[in-house]
Amino acid sequence: MQKSTSTSSLGPDGLDLTQAFFSPITGVAPPSPTTRHTKITVVGVGNVGMAIAQTILTQDLADELALVDAKEDKLRGEMLDLQHAAAFLPRTKIRASLDYSVTANSDLCIVTAGARQNPGESRLNLLQRNVSLFRHIVPPLAKYSPGSIILVVSNPVDVLTYVAWRLSGFPPNRVIGSGTNLDSSRFRFLIADHLDVNAQEVQAYIVGEHGDSSVALWSSISVGGVPILSFLQRQQISYEKHTLDNIHKEVVQSAYEVISLKGYTSWAIGYSVANLARTILRDQRRIHPVSVLAKGFHGIDGGDVFISLPAQLGRSGVLGVTNVHLTEEEAQQLRNSAKTILELQSQLGI
Repeated sequence: MQKSTSTSSLGPDGLDLTQAFFSPITGVAPPSPTTRHTKITVVGVGNVGMAIAQTILTQDLADELALVDAKEDKLRGEMLDLQHAAAFLPRTKIRASLDYSVTANSDLCIVTAGARQNPGESRLNLLQRNVSLFRHIVPPLAKYSPGSIILVVSNPVDVLTYVAWRLSGFPPNRVIGSGTNLDSSRFRFLIADHLDVNAQEVQAYIVGEHGDSSVALWSSISVGGVPILSFLQRQQISYEKHTLDNIHKEVVQSAYEVISLKGYTSWAIGYSVANLARTILRDQRRIHPVSVLAKGFHGIDGGDVFISLPAQLGRSGVLGVTNVHLTEEEAQQLRNSAKTILELQSQLGI
């Protein structure tokens, strides 16, 4: 069912419609060999996958978008729906197929597919079902796009990023999890709202697991270049540690609240992942808190584990991890977060 936005230029009588509408120009030079054709694949056309696809299209991040899913009717319907918006969007070829060959030569492969938790199902059993699903997704992506970067969005994102790394055979810099990029955006918003400042003036990171054991790096947060604790004292704003803890708890609960209200999250993660895609594909070398191979950083040892750390991203994937200052308490919390994930990974048998 592979299709694209492009159609045949021949009319019903064999007339070349391109020649009918346009007069040829002689002496035209061929396209420059350095012209880059950017292709993005999105695996999974659920609410999250389509929010990501839609945001990628509206932000003109790709010349070609490939969609893959196991549900043929849903997949074709989403492809057609996007194609019908072609007159309102930047020119992007949109393809969709059950066959992973449609993903060939992708620059970035975004994986959003994942099994949903059944009532009463344990987290471990759900994770094992997702590992089985990834065995059918990741090897074909690596086969058809051996030079691509894999960006995992499926949850639990940290463990599944590790699984994708192991199944792909890619170097760790080319397998990234969306991690706490969105958590950190929520964190910045809540701090800005609490202090009544613009969120763009706030630099703040949530690191560690994308989940309950995440760590808020209060010691490195700044507002307008001023460390936040100094900012509070300077503005004579009284605060207590439980106030700071409550802001972090609100970040963790944010997704649960959205899910309880509308049934799922989609738009925020769509913008977050498109933001990561822009940084990677345009080699912007910006710092994002994303899930990376963290062994050896901040005393994390005992095994290969992917958790979120502030990392510089570019066309090669992860270019480096920022040496952000952590207090000993924060470093210990980060190690505990890594340990939580490692214990879960040890039960997977991968």
